[in-house]
Amino acid sequence: MATSMEILQGSRHDESDADSTTSGDIPVVRVEGLLAKPWGAVEEELPTNVCEPEQLKSLPPECRSGDAERPLFYIDENGRSHKYHLKPMFYSVIFILLVELLERFSFYGINYTQTSYLTGVYNRSWNAGLASVTASSYVSVSVAIAYTAPFFGAYLADRVLGDYKSILFGSLFLYLPGLFLIALTTVPGLLGESFNNDALRLGLLCLWPVGTGIVKSIVNIFGAKQYHPLLQSSLIESYYVNFYMCINIGALAGGIMIPVLAQTNVTLAYFIPVIMLSFGVMLFVIGTPRYVRSRPVQQKKHVAITPPSDSDFSIVTVFLIGFLIIPFCIAYSQMATTFIVQGTVMKKAFGWIDAASMNNADAIAVLVFGYIIGAVLYPQLAQRNIKIPTTYKFAIGSALGAMAIACALMVEYKIHAAYDRDGSQVVVLWQVFSYTLIGIGEIFAVSSAYEVAFTMAPLERKAQASAVNLFCVGGLPSILCIALYQVGARWFTNSRGTTEISDLEDYCTAHVYKYFLVLFLICLMGVVINVLPPVKNWVASIEEEAAEALKTPMATPKMGRKPIRDKLEELDVQERTALIKAKKHANYLKYGSGPALYKQGSFRAGPLTLQHHQEQKKKRPAKYVKYGNGLLLFKNTPNMSPVVRGDLDPNTERAVHALEEALEGKDLEDPLLSNNTL
Repeated sequence: MATSMEILQGSRHDESDADSTTSGDIPVVRVEGLLAKPWGAVEEELPTNVCEPEQLKSLPPECRSGDAERPLFYIDENGRSHKYHLKPMFYSVIFILLVELLERFSFYGINYTQTSYLTGVYNRSWNAGLASVTASSYVSVSVAIAYTAPFFGAYLADRVLGDYKSILFGSLFLYLPGLFLIALTTVPGLLGESFNNDALRLGLLCLWPVGTGIVKSIVNIFGAKQYHPLLQSSLIESYYVNFYMCINIGALAGGIMIPVLAQTNVTLAYFIPVIMLSFGVMLFVIGTPRYVRSRPVQQKKHVAITPPSDSDFSIVTVFLIGFLIIPFCIAYSQMATTFIVQGTVMKKAFGWIDAASMNNADAIAVLVFGYIIGAVLYPQLAQRNIKIPTTYKFAIGSALGAMAIACALMVEYKIHAAYDRDGSQVVVLWQVFSYTLIGIGEIFAVSSAYEVAFTMAPLERKAQASAVNLFCVGGLPSILCIALYQVGARWFTNSRGTTEISDLEDYCTAHVYKYFLVLFLICLMGVVINVLPPVKNWVASIEEEAAEALKTPMATPKMGRKPIRDKLEELDVQERTALIKAKKHANYLKYGSGPALYKQGSFRAGPLTLQHHQEQKKKRPAKYVKYGNGLLLFKNTPNMSPVVRGDLDPNTERAVHALEEALEGKDLEDPLLSNNTL
């Protein structure tokens, strides 16, 4: 039984035709509690996995476009219509996944080898001549810019160019020129008689990272938008699994090929990412006619059901929660910096596996353990009704980061012990433990952070949430690492008073282990913070609020217009209750006319989507009761507090109040309770 009700307005307001409505103007009311199913009411389901032609027959005409190639139809909140394919993965998304795979190939191929390139490991006679600490700082600055630029990318996508054009802009005018300029610096004498550090800085610290950040913040959102937001919402989960797999496949391929080639010909190695990304952009352009492309929104024309303050709160909260994974991400950022510095003074394995190649252990760990955790561990826990809280996942990630740093300390001991004993080198394979533990930690910390960012952000601000999350994953931790380098500069100083520690002798006279000790303590601090009950309860409450906020109205296709007076004549006089009057007046003031559909779901980036996707299959779709007079009552959870969303005029408020009083004490399961009774 319930005594409260929520009036929800459905479609947009057309200022040019304020006195008209559509023939499909269906009042939408969601009663908080168990709903009555009066005589003659029909209970229907809206599927969320429409991908077969047979499923089209069960859809209402408003959801069908009549286009044989893209039969699903949708009108967004800005009144723009879109058509969707039944199998977007093979129709359009495949082009987006390929460009992401090749982009990650290019990014990690350069990122993993930059420290070695800048310190002259690949070419002793032609290099930037940077010391190890300076080179690590360069890489950290580059990564920080790459993970901060998504804010600019989100603005371009949401307000200026739209998703599609922003991806092309970032790729063609920033990303590719940056890669090309970095590759040109590897050619002796091409950009000057001496090594051109200015060209390197322009490519490494400006063009390349900014282009990376723009593309990275948009491409995953653009892929998800190829799915119908209601009728294919459950398919978006599997898209993110494939997306994350493409990231790691690209990282693994680039991490193997580029470091190996760089040992023999760094120029050839660095031009391959240019060619691969160019090919990826070409494939992306080929798929242009197949994409669902939305134009940027200059200004909101419609009042959202969720108050505007909620949207701002969600973005800020994503940022605050992102702080909880920074201890792990600081350890994560060492893979391209101090782990490379450490591995440089170690002996190659099998004659070709060097420090840069060891990064592939991380990608392999993500692929292997991601499947084990997502497809085996989580389903087993779910069967026992065990759910790991988000902050505990962050704590596990931080603990694994601490273990990875502890393994780096163990390697430090072995390097010094071997050098003190007979001046020999330790094989670089000893680093596999650090990289593997970081990879497993990513599954718990980074993947969970992606999930929080996507599920908590309002629908129209997904790109901004992605930017905030990326900044917390890579931008802010890299900035903190740069600060740590400056504070602990003496730890990277050799016996000659310089920070050049790329040789074994110089490295062993420095005190790099002190830096690792600081990182170890930071990760332990991350574990402690994330297991605190107040922190756990706060994040859990935010997730519950986000889950409730996901029950947002989605605009549906409009039907032919009819004057209000004509439609009222079709209704029985007895059905003109306070409920209908309140709804119509609210519709007129807020949105105009038209029905509304509701969707509930979440986005996820990472292997852990497997578990969530399997759980999603067990859930029944949201149901609604359809009355003969066009009234829809949506089922919802019981025992909700009374709430009326949106600002209503005094007359409407009095009508709603009267309706609540009429419902008080009524048994909503009573089949005799109908609109006539009300």
